[in-house]
Amino acid sequence: MSMKAIRVNEFGGPEVMKLEEVKCPVPKLDEILVKVYASSVNPADYIIRQGGNDLLRSFLKLPMGLGLDAAGIVEEIGSEVLSFKKGDKVYGVPNFPGDGAYAEYLTAKASQFALMPENISFNEAGAIPSCALIAWNGIVDLGKVQPGHRVLIHGAAGGVGNLAVQFAKAKGAYVIGTASANNFDFLKKLGADEVIDYKTQQFDKLLSNIDLVFNASPVRDNHTRLNSVQVLKKGGIFVCTQLDVPISDEVLKASAEKDVTSTLVGGGGIAYTSSLDETTKLIEEGKVKAIISKVYPLEEVAEAHRESATYHVRGKLVLEVRKEN
Repeated sequence: MSMKAIRVNEFGGPEVMKLEEVKCPVPKLDEILVKVYASSVNPADYIIRQGGNDLLRSFLKLPMGLGLDAAGIVEEIGSEVLSFKKGDKVYGVPNFPGDGAYAEYLTAKASQFALMPENISFNEAGAIPSCALIAWNGIVDLGKVQPGHRVLIHGAAGGVGNLAVQFAKAKGAYVIGTASANNFDFLKKLGADEVIDYKTQQFDKLLSNIDLVFNASPVRDNHTRLNSVQVLKKGGIFVCTQLDVPISDEVLKASAEKDVTSTLVGGGGIAYTSSLDETTKLIEEGKVKAIISKVYPLEEVAEAHRESATYHVRGKLVLEVRKEN
């Protein structure tokens, strides 16, 4: 059986992504075959498309697929898979950086998927998994957020940031987000208690006594990291999503002086199933929702990548692989 999938045969701009006819994959013993309905665009997708960074380069082998997120229906299961049955609606992050989710079908380890929430569409589910894993890891696993904690989230309107706001609120925190002025109302509706305009206001002059700073901004800036440490209370935690930029000695020294912890996401290993199962629960309880900026058909993936690269997307850009029945 063949299928359509986006393939990259050379690294470069959006134009290197080609919709090709390829062989449908077959699940291994511990894998599931997923009929994909939706994926979404993440910064990692275009970093990989361009040839990766120091962190990713050694993993990339051409030709390759793209796409971290997938939502769809289980078509087949490997003989060792006990967690799913054929027909289950699932979402997850398949075998990164394997053949990718910009495809009509994919195989992945069953452990990388969870049952998707019953109250949302495939397009909404496709917007969530990788961002939820990062936001959950930062806010809950590493950030240890508790009711009443004061939490500052940089890049609060983005794909990871908006889920971080919602997770922190669901856990009972007081949430402050930085964003551009046109996202203030959006963040207030999501539950943010305060919003700071990163263009015109200096958060380090306005805030102190913060328990957790979660930096989900796409802008790599050591100054922001240093100032984030300064607004934390003794024993506070700074978590940053920018895995390609290690925490500098300057920030580590400032952290030690203030007795705070500064770390990058991924610490302790990102637990796929538990964080996605918890996300599913919060979505079904109505405490978390998927934020979609725009939906593109799979063949318009290049246009979706161009829009994503502006850094001004609210929530996520979704790729609709096939229409929901």
